[in-house]
Amino acid sequence: MQALEGLKVLELASFIAGPYCAMMLADQGADVIKIERPGVGDENRTEPPFVEGESAPFMLWNRNKRSLTLNLKDPEDKNAFLRLVDEADVLVENYRTGAMERLGLGYDELSQRNPGLIYASISGYGRTGEYATKGGFDLVLQGFTGLMHLTGPIDQGPHRMPIPVCDITAGLHLTIGILTALQARNATGQGQRVEASLFDAGLSLQLYEAAGVFATGEAPEKLGQKHRGVAPYQVFSTSTDHITVGVAQQNFWLALCKLIGRADLVEDKRFISNADRVANIDELVPLVEEQLLQKPADYWLTALEDAGIPSGIIQSTDRALAHPHAVFREMVVPVHHPKAGAHKTLGIPIKLSQTPGSVRSHAPLLGEHNDQIDEIWAQAPLKKAAGKR
Repeated sequence: MQALEGLKVLELASFIAGPYCAMMLADQGADVIKIERPGVGDENRTEPPFVEGESAPFMLWNRNKRSLTLNLKDPEDKNAFLRLVDEADVLVENYRTGAMERLGLGYDELSQRNPGLIYASISGYGRTGEYATKGGFDLVLQGFTGLMHLTGPIDQGPHRMPIPVCDITAGLHLTIGILTALQARNATGQGQRVEASLFDAGLSLQLYEAAGVFATGEAPEKLGQKHRGVAPYQVFSTSTDHITVGVAQQNFWLALCKLIGRADLVEDKRFISNADRVANIDELVPLVEEQLLQKPADYWLTALEDAGIPSGIIQSTDRALAHPHAVFREMVVPVHHPKAGAHKTLGIPIKLSQTPGSVRSHAPLLGEHNDQIDEIWAQAPLKKAAGKR
């Protein structure tokens, strides 16, 4: 038994945010039917690197799904899709605002057919406001929401975070919204529209920055490795590797001063309180790093652990994925693909004790399940629509 077993989900989404949301539902047992354009499919299918011609990124966040190819502008295919809508619990879409309405597949139309439908939309800027009809990608929204202004070295211009943070966060928001709406439906019997956007996601991540703007009215400065509210809390160099040290409490600061042989810093007026250390961080960091550079990372990590100070080695992604703890936590799991063969994928980050999620199947080939369309969700025969592809 899985938590979302029996939940029927239609996904009309490409790239990351929408498919990531649908993947999270599928990982917990939902039956996700990915609707793709005939002959083209999700644009992510073209992204390298490839394994036996299959996109590795696409395979990662489209596992546990089935693929049907339907041309929603074709009357027969549209009718096939509407029959699926009649039985669906959730629809996930990331079309540009207004596109689904032009197809006659907007929330108002589909909720009349299926009043219990959770209609989940994700977009660049949201469905309302002057930017509602603009398309938006993670790159653009990282800049527009201020994230790029905050990122990177202090003496350089704006930096794009290589992680698609707006996409992933918006996908998480939409997942939470869907689960919230399902709980509401349990009480009322009614579905509803759920919405998330990359714009809202980018703003929502700026907790310290927004608090500062609301308090002072000033734009937050770029900090590089520094933290806005805690010091020292950043990357440091040792004689071998880089490590992180998080002095988030006063007792950690007292312990660190003793550990690095600089007990005198405890009485230094520049560093008495956390607020003092934040204000004088540029003077503090060189004093701490001077001591850390005298010994290797392994020495300091052991000493910091013994002192109870949060710290860690900085790993490359390949090392992090190969770490025994990643294996123990089942964050790297095997999967078999009919073309790519045996490969690995990320595991499930949400752990449930009684109804755990799982990686049950590979990311589908384009239209892999077209021949199953008349069995999906016990629908009436749809062979005529499916047979055209």
